[in-house]
Amino acid sequence: MDAAPAAEHRLRRSSHTAFVDNNTLWVWGGYQVVAGQDVVLRTDEMWLCDLDSGTWERREISGDIPPDLSGFCGSNINSKLYIFGGCDPSEYSNQMFSVDVSEPRPSWRRVTDTKGATPSPRSKHSCWVHRDRLIYFGGYGCKTIGEVRNTSSSNFVVEEMSWTTIGDTLFRCWGWNNEVRVFDTHSAAWSTPATQGPAPAPRGCHASALLGNKGYVTGGVETAELDIFCLDLQTWTWTHLETPPLCAPLGRSMHTMTAISEHMLFVYGGLGTDGNTLNDAWQFNTAKREWSQVAHRHKDKPRVCHTACLGADGDVVVFGGSSNLCILVDSKVVAVLRAPSQNHCSDVLIFQTQPYSLFRLCENFIGGNPDVFRQQLDWLPSKLRNKINKRAAFFSAMRRVATA
Repeated sequence: MDAAPAAEHRLRRSSHTAFVDNNTLWVWGGYQVVAGQDVVLRTDEMWLCDLDSGTWERREISGDIPPDLSGFCGSNINSKLYIFGGCDPSEYSNQMFSVDVSEPRPSWRRVTDTKGATPSPRSKHSCWVHRDRLIYFGGYGCKTIGEVRNTSSSNFVVEEMSWTTIGDTLFRCWGWNNEVRVFDTHSAAWSTPATQGPAPAPRGCHASALLGNKGYVTGGVETAELDIFCLDLQTWTWTHLETPPLCAPLGRSMHTMTAISEHMLFVYGGLGTDGNTLNDAWQFNTAKREWSQVAHRHKDKPRVCHTACLGADGDVVVFGGSSNLCILVDSKVVAVLRAPSQNHCSDVLIFQTQPYSLFRLCENFIGGNPDVFRQQLDWLPSKLRNKINKRAAFFSAMRRVATA
């Protein structure tokens, strides 16, 4: 599905955040590439997509509006969106903002007066939402020389060329971490649980998902096969879920992982360790510790830096991202170069992961063929007729995207 032409360009984005609430997809933030430069999108607006009809609406949000951010982490708790970290035009951030989208006139609020030690500034991290807590993992950011000296080398990998100085004195550096930091939204308190077990290597641009009391992390490091780790959020114990190499997906970053059932995780797209944008989908069975590749109808839509949310009836709702991000390595200067232009997307992809109910199948069939049933639609109760009309609008939008 797609937006009206006037709004379509403003919807195109990557590295945004999104969540589904009451079958509405909410989208905030992100960036586009214009003339080879990253352009951060407006932070005083959110976009809403009715997943029944495929129609979009723009909503302005006032209050303590967050700065222009990239690499932030967005999380939804009971219709309240929390934004933490990221990088603004001048520096890395460890600020937190929240907005309750269930309010008649939502307003941004900067989260202050917190207890405990706030995490160091970071970006490209992830979050599990568990019992009204925000549990952050990993990311890339800066630490002072004092913080580095007090941090194990297994928890923070320094980029050696990143040191900055004040005069002749080393002051701070940048690197990747595998820290677990917890924010309790009721007490506004930060804490650092003592974890045990084989922790993942420091990383960022990974994907994470929650199943019950366990948080899962995958990717974000240069490995041939996609690795996967589990953190028990009650005992704070890490487990490396080893799988046969020949059965695992290609290693990747900037992908998504979504919990779709009690023991199943769904992985889509990302930037492969071969430097290409991926279009493959996989399921991981946490009980059997097995990967299986998923056949789907979006093979022509590779994605990286997209979002994926669990929708109605087990659907995975993918939005935005880039379809042609390319990373080039210049061996002469030991630099990583990104392609000067990217095709940022504004369409919504629906992945069916479970059998639909008979009602959903009938609803989809009638909505997909409204001309055939036009006379009979008038016989339906108004509530059901309105729902079918929404589905007809949804499939009409899908057909426009397919032929564009």
